Parts: sequence; structure tokens; C-alpha cells
Amino acid sequence: MKLKIFITFFIAAAFMFTGCEDNFDPKIYGSLSTTNFPQSEDDCQGLLMSCYQPFHIYWAYNLSGTSQRNWYVPTGGTLKIFDATSDLMAPWTIKVWSGWTDLSEANYANCHLWSRAPSDANPNSLEKIRDVTRFTAIIGTLEDVDFLSDETRQQFVAEGRLLRGIMMYNLFHMYGPVPVLLDPDLVGTEEGEQNLVRPTLDEMTSYISEDFEYAMEYMSNSQPNGRYTADYARYCAMVHYLNEGYHVDGYYEKAIQMYTELKASGYDLYTDGGDDAYADQFMQGHKFNQEVIMAVSVSSSGNGSAANGSFNPIAYYLVPDDAATADAEGNATPFMKNGWRQAFNISTDFYDTFEDDDLRKNTILTSYLKKDYTTVTRDNIGDKWNGFVVNKYPQEIDQSYQPTDWPLARWADVLLMYAEAVARKNQSVPTGDALQGVNDVRARAGLDALSGDAVASYDGFMDALLMERGHELFFEGKRKIDLIRFNKYRHNCTLYKGETPTHQYIPLPDYAIDEAESYGKTLTQTFEREGWSQDN
Repeated sequence: MKLKIFITFFIAAAFMFTGCEDNFDPKIYGSLSTTNFPQSEDDCQGLLMSCYQPFHIYWAYNLSGTSQRNWYVPTGGTLKIFDATSDLMAPWTIKVWSGWTDLSEANYANCHLWSRAPSDANPNSLEKIRDVTRFTAIIGTLEDVDFLSDETRQQFVAEGRLLRGIMMYNLFHMYGPVPVLLDPDLVGTEEGEQNLVRPTLDEMTSYISEDFEYAMEYMSNSQPNGRYTADYARYCAMVHYLNEGYHVDGYYEKAIQMYTELKASGYDLYTDGGDDAYADQFMQGHKFNQEVIMAVSVSSSGNGSAANGSFNPIAYYLVPDDAATADAEGNATPFMKNGWRQAFNISTDFYDTFEDDDLRKNTILTSYLKKDYTTVTRDNIGDKWNGFVVNKYPQEIDQSYQPTDWPLARWADVLLMYAEAVARKNQSVPTGDALQGVNDVRARAGLDALSGDAVASYDGFMDALLMERGHELFFEGKRKIDLIRFNKYRHNCTLYKGETPTHQYIPLPDYAIDEAESYGKTLTQTFEREGWSQDN
């Protein structure tokens, strides 16, 4: 029965694995007959590869006949859900496209009306709980086959569990705890498929931890670029331990252990290029440099179709549609091509939190030249544009989509998380290598070590660290999760976005509530963490 659930999907998806370097390319692994599948190690690997589909970058992917947005596509992925809704971005109200304004205002009041099929106006990802079920079925099949060695089976299962854990993690931080099916024996049964109730916070936390911990134990670091590794599992676990350490004993200690294990792999800050090092690390020529723990490996032929591999359309959504590529004398501007309506921006109030000498500001444009050769400046905020241009992922070639990898995990993030874990564990300002890691990140940005209020008290340090994370990691799909962890989501959005979030997490759609009720279950529509009422 498990096989029938996902075999049709796999046949449709088998051609979709392009764009990853070192032979992580599209191929059909073995026979696809429903009567003999899987019969070989290649067959099993083919099933496993199908789990990567939501984590490549295409316009959409097919899930049991419905179109779903991939997690890293700007129209419905982590940028739109976790960054546009945060303090980084001013509300998008000028030249806005259908449905984008509400999320950019952190206004979730109408999200309960979202339908199953996502769109720009309806970036619903709740249907991805069926991906969790699909992954569970595949994991169960891999566990049951008798022709794999124990080592190979463990590695395959571990990789599947990492992918399932990341899927649950993203859904968790979008909606709060969601119904998930993790027992292969219950896939396809009424008992399993109709149990539409939210797990508790502790239960959801444990589900994700168990998948990450199994993955880091049995996965390898010897993978093609873009295929997930044991170190990426450690990174994911480290973030998760920090998020949930306030209600699970020992998680801060585990986060510190993840730092120790990752450090042993030899990652380091990218410092080539002097003052341009921060900006240069995101350029095409520096893919998988010493700072990169994991990235989506983008194909030079990517165009949004799964058949051509992952693509990177982010610059298309960052550059204004009236931006000039050259001035009246023919001198080049920062743009090689105009974009689409500047769907993402940096709020002027957030920009003003950068220190004067912060080199990371060089990846933000505070003015731009229009096609009519007039200049749009800060004085035009609210009239011609809503916020400054994010140029962190610049156009390097004259086409809408760039062949630049998409960052998922960087060593700079690990250094900042290590300091946070030590601080939270001891409830004090960190010292030694934990504090030095923060100062190393700042030094690359041309800044002095933290001083004054930032190291005078625990609260002062945590405030400084949250801001440092925003300056280092802006528009990498992490900000709202950070703000909630620091219990500053409402506070910072009010201060820098000029809008107060209506909810901490997106409410579940009405159709899901109704479906649960039809099964005699109560699916709670909204979720908030303890302390949300104190986030002011």
C-alpha cells in the first residue's frame, strides 16, 4: 500500500534533479514498474531523490495533482513568509501585486481564507503535510528493503529523515505545530490520515529533533554540492535547539555541542576580497566557499522549470521595474536588467540601525536611476518606492534569473548562534571564543568589537546580538524565526516596519478546520507561544 501512495509521484518527478554540481543530476534510478519497485540500490536512491523536490527552486512542483510552491522560491517560500513579514521590510504598497501587501504588513487576518492551491495571493503551504506523509512512506520502504547493506540503509533513511525534519521545521514556524504522520504503518489508514489535530509544542519539537539527530548520526559529509550532509543536519539541529531551548532542558548544551562538531569540519568566514568580502561571498564565482555549510546549487540553465534544474530568480524581485541599466552617458548602473515591481525591500528604519561604517550596507542601495534618468532617493519613500533596494544578490549576467547559488547555512550564522547558546545557557554575556565569534563577524563588516551596553548586561548583549543577526543574515529566510525566538516579533515590527503583527503564527485555513471536524477532530486554528502577550 505504501508503494502506491508515492510511485505515481516519483515517475512524474524523476526528471527533476538538475542543477546540483558534481553529478547531482537528473536520472531515473532503475525500473519504475509498480510490480518490482524498488529492486536495487539505485531504485532506492531514486525514491530518496524525489524527497528533494520541495527544496529545489522552481516556480512550483506537483504534489498528488496539485501545484505547490517550493520552499525557496520568492513567490511563496521562506523569503515571503519569514523575511517580508519581519522588521526587515517596509510594507509593499506601491505597484503592489495581488495579495502581497497583507503579508508585508504582517497582517494574517485573512489567511484563514486561503485555499488548498497556492498562488501569489495565497501562499498556503499547509498541504505540504502530505509531503511529510510521502516522506514517511518512503522512509518506511527504505527501512523494509532487504537488499541494502545496513550502512547504506541507515544513510538513506537518515537523509530522508533530514528532509522530513526540515519540512516539519518550516511548517512549524509558518503555522505552529501541525498534524504530521510519522509512522509508515499508518500511511493510507483512516487512523493515520484522519488524525487532524495539532500536536503539543513539546511533541512537535521532539518530532523534529529526532529526525535531525538520526540524520546527523548516520549521514555522510561526502556528498555532491547541493545534496544534504551530516553537517547540514547539525546546523539545522543547532537552530532548532536554540528555538526550543526555553522549554526543553539541555537544548542549549546540545546547540553548543553542534558548534563544536561543525568547527571540526574546518568552516571559516569568507574573507577574500578585503572590504568586499561580505558581498563577494554571494557571487557566482565563490560558490561553496569555506563559509558555506549548505546552499541550493543553481543550474546555469535554470529558468523556473523543474526540467532545467534549480534557478535563482531573487534579483528579479529585488530590482525596481523602472531601473535604468545605464546613465545618459552610457555608464553602467548596478543593474544589468530591470526587475519586477521591487517586491522585497529594506525598510529605511531598519537600514538606520546599521552602524555608519558597516560594510554590509554596501549591499543595500539607497537610491537608483530610473529609465528616464531621474534619481529616486530616500526623499521619495512612500511615493515612488517603499524601501531601499536589496543588492545582496546582484545581477551578474544580463538575464532575469541568475546562476548564483542560494545560501541555506553559513559559518557566520553558526558563530552568532554559538554566542547565543552560551549566553542563554549561562544567562550572562558570553566570553572567550563565543564572544570572539561575534566580533569576528563584525570585523569582516569593518566594525569594532562589541562594547558598552552590548557587553554590560545579558539583556544588552541579547539586543545587540539580535540586531547583529539582522545585519548579517537579512533576506536569507530566517528573520521572523529569530524575532520570535527573542520574543521581539511584535516589538520590532512595530518599531521598524511601522506595522503590528496580527498574529504570531499564520492561522490554519478554514478548509482544514472543517475537514478535521468532519472526522470528529478539533484542529485549533491559531497558535502562539508562551510570552507572546509580553512581546510589546
